Formats: sequence, structure tokens, C-alpha cells
Amino acid sequence: MKIGLYNLISDVHNEGYVNQTLKGFISEIEEKLGEKFENINLGDFNRKDCFPLIFIKSGGAEEKFKQIFQQINRSYLLLSSGLHNSLAASLEIASFLKQKGKKVEIIHGDSDYIATRIKELRKIFQVKNRLVSSKLGVIGKPSDWLIASEVDYNKVKDVLGISLIDIEMDELVKEIDQDHNFAHPKLKDIREKGFNKKSIDGALKIYSGFKAIVNKYKLDGITVRCFDLLEIYKNTGCLGLSLLNDEGIVAGCEGDIPALISMAILHYLTDEPVFMANPSSIDIDKNEIILAHCTLPLNMPDEFYLKTHFESGLGVGIKGVIEEGEATIFKLSRDGKEYFVSGGEIIENLNSENLCRTQIRFRMNEGVKYFLQNSLGNHHLICKGDYSEIVREFFKW
Repeated sequence: MKIGLYNLISDVHNEGYVNQTLKGFISEIEEKLGEKFENINLGDFNRKDCFPLIFIKSGGAEEKFKQIFQQINRSYLLLSSGLHNSLAASLEIASFLKQKGKKVEIIHGDSDYIATRIKELRKIFQVKNRLVSSKLGVIGKPSDWLIASEVDYNKVKDVLGISLIDIEMDELVKEIDQDHNFAHPKLKDIREKGFNKKSIDGALKIYSGFKAIVNKYKLDGITVRCFDLLEIYKNTGCLGLSLLNDEGIVAGCEGDIPALISMAILHYLTDEPVFMANPSSIDIDKNEIILAHCTLPLNMPDEFYLKTHFESGLGVGIKGVIEEGEATIFKLSRDGKEYFVSGGEIIENLNSENLCRTQIRFRMNEGVKYFLQNSLGNHHLICKGDYSEIVREFFKW
């Protein structure tokens, strides 16, 4: 996504002189960005491959802005320098836009701050564009116990732009039974884990069924009513979901649609693999929570082991050892109007026999009482690295 620059300057200023004095300001920012700005016109504001900034070069540009602002169908990002009353004009324009109920931000400061802020905002708008073109598949309906996770597909489309597509479980079963045998670079490693060969073969058949559905509908992600597979195949979707997530195809369990949408947003914003997990126990005094599940992206842990699925003792579950350190926990509400996010730290990997196979102890920066007083459902999403600020910024816009 190119960074576009729409230039505004008052008629009373000598544009050639102003441009000469601003050369250093622009070149410093471009150096920090590692790329050049592209000068654009009003028609370019609606290009999906363009991230547009409005460069207020001087004072007196306010009236010119007033004449053209209604032709801009994007959020208003005003680049301001410390010369020629640029900031003063930007403040007046920003106040005008706020009175009109428009979203606006002035990008002003030293070149380090400006370049960093442009990168952050561009990432947010890239994700917004990506969501609009995203298709997520719901295979089977949500599991019966997800009584607080129903979703209005039309509202999801209106609020986030995501298209949700229902796919019958019978269709998945037909694809699994086709024995597609899709390749994956980690299959050799999986087969060398010394786990039951029959269980691995069955789990990989399920993976190939998932992949066939993804390819057929050109999906960016899926959630699966996976416990039904236990009855049909005496095996689980845990390994298949792990492999899909490893490929960058967001894949969640139990037909949990809000969790899948949350996974997609967190993955797109951070480019990190995302662990969908059950909160298992909370220590209020230490502000810690234990989270566990039987699947996670295979590119997330430092090492992984194959075990049976926890609840059933069948099939193939994944026990991953995730690197300790900074992390983010996130969840979006079913209507997309609320969210919870907190930075924190993975402080321990656990080995309880009474929890799902991958288990972490997570110390939160925000209050852990959220889970007891205001929780947005069961499953929550975790990625490595503290990205809580960019998540908050995403929802501002």
C-alpha cells in the first residue's frame, strides 16, 4: 500500500519557496519509512492500494480544505510540519472535522514519531481493507455449549466487512473421505514424533478435508464444529487446525464464530500466529490466568508433542511449549461493539493432566477480574508480543 500525499497550501504563500524549505522535513520522514511518498489527487483517495495523507503545508489552507473535504471518503490524516503555520492550520481543520462528526488525526512531531505513526496507521487501514475482502467458513453450527456466541452475519458484514459462509458438516465429511492427501512442510516432523501412526493418518485425513473446503470456497479461515468428528472418525480436528494456522489460514475450534473473527483481526494486525484457548483458572492476587487448549498453530511453540485429545482421549492433540515473554490476550464481542485486550507475559508452560494439552500461565497488565465480571465469552486469543496498543488503535478507527 503506497503512502499518498495530497498537498494543500494557501494562495498567498510562494509554493516554490515553501516546497524548498520542506524538502528536509519530507526526506527525513521518507528515510525513516524506507520509501518515498507518492503525490496524489482527490480521485486517489478511494484507491485500495493507497494510504492517503493530507499535507497541510501552510497556514491559510483551511478554506481550500473546506472546499474539497466532502470529496474524501476516508478518515482524515493531516500531516503537519513545524513551519509556515502548518500546525495552526491543521488544528483549525481538525476542529472543523470533529464538529462534522468526522474522524481525524494530526500527525506532527519529529521524523521518528511521524514515520512510526504512519506505519501504525497504514497497518490498521491495511487490515480494515483486508477484512472487507475476507471470507470465513463456519463448518457445522457452533457447538451446543456456546450459548453466548451467536452472531448476526449481516451485522458482521456491516461492522467489519467480513463475509461468513455456512458449510454443512456433511460436505466436510465427503471431502475428508476423498483422501486428498495435501502436502505440508511439517508432515515429516509430525510423523517422526513417535505417536500412534493410525491416529496421525486419521488426523491428516481430516486436515486434507479442511484444506479442500478452504480451497473450494477460497476461504481465509474456518471454524469447525470439531467435536462431531469424534463421533464420526474417533479422531479430532486439532492437528488439522494447527496445520492450517501454521499456513496463515486462521482456524478455530467448536464453531466459535466470535473467536474466529477475533483470531483473524489479531493475526492480521500482528502477523503473529494466534492461540485460541480456554481460561482454566484465575489468581486474582497475582493477576494471572491459566489458559489451555488441545491445538495451536505449529509455528507458535518452540517445540511441540503429540498427545491424545484431552476430553475424549482420542485422536491427536497438540502440546506446545510457547516461549515465555511478552504476549497479548484479546477477544471481540459477538456483535463487534465491544472488545477486551491486554498486554502481559507468558510466565510458565504447565503440564497438568487435568487440562487441555497446551497450557500457559499468563500474567496480565489489565485487571484479571475482567474474566469474572465482564468476560466476552469463553475462548480468548493469545499471540506472542505486546500488541495491545495497535489493537486499541484499530478500534478507534
